Amino acid sequence: MKSTITTLLAFFTLFFAFGQDNKAFTAGESLTFSASFKIAGILTDIAEVKMQTSEIKTSSSALLRLKCTASTYSNFDSFFKIRDLYESYVNPRTITPYLYNREISEGGYYKYVKYKYNHKTNLVNSLIRKKSKNIKSGFWDRKNDVKINSGTRDIVSTIYKLRTLDIKKATIGASDTFTVLFDNKETKFSFKLLEKETINTAIGKKECYKLAINLIGSSVLKGSNSNILWLTADENKIPVYAKFAVAVGSGELKIKSATGLKN
Repeated sequence: MKSTITTLLAFFTLFFAFGQDNKAFTAGESLTFSASFKIAGILTDIAEVKMQTSEIKTSSSALLRLKCTASTYSNFDSFFKIRDLYESYVNPRTITPYLYNREISEGGYYKYVKYKYNHKTNLVNSLIRKKSKNIKSGFWDRKNDVKINSGTRDIVSTIYKLRTLDIKKATIGASDTFTVLFDNKETKFSFKLLEKETINTAIGKKECYKLAINLIGSSVLKGSNSNILWLTADENKIPVYAKFAVAVGSGELKIKSATGLKN
């Protein structure tokens, strides 16, 4: 169970080649999802995932804070308590990230990751902190400067960048790859646009882009066309439904509510 929510967030991460400025969302948006996992052959709701945007003003500019949280429901806390935070501070027009934080608390496991981006040099100043019984402070820190390729992003800024892209220009069957920085490693994903499909959701019947996702060089995501994301085929491009298959089982992510939409 320990990386299930991490996998759910990573599952959202795909990239289309048709870029444009952000016209899909603004500060004040809030999306809420239920996350389910197959337990004893039955899909069971185990956690709530939230995606929220807010404006952060600095001395020189205004940034968007893109915040994603995951928390197990109270009846699952005694079994495997999850309290996860992922957030990225980005340019509101281009969704270029400047700062990224990830704080994971899952069943006694703790990890903190911080990225500071220098886009002129394509370097990320990275801090990774974990718990340690052998250190007086209780934690050990590892600091690195990580070289990245131009266009490489963290998970959160990629999720939101996806929504700014002109997916309607992609043809059915089109596929491509993209790169995400995760735990100081650039990871490649491939995607394929399967079709447009209309599905029923908690926020109404929605025409969606149906997307298949694969993690290149890894067995984390299982099966051919087993990891699917439905993204609304409108100006908001909201992720409303996902099905995933991982090494420890399978599950779903379903939208519960959406407020503060730009369009």
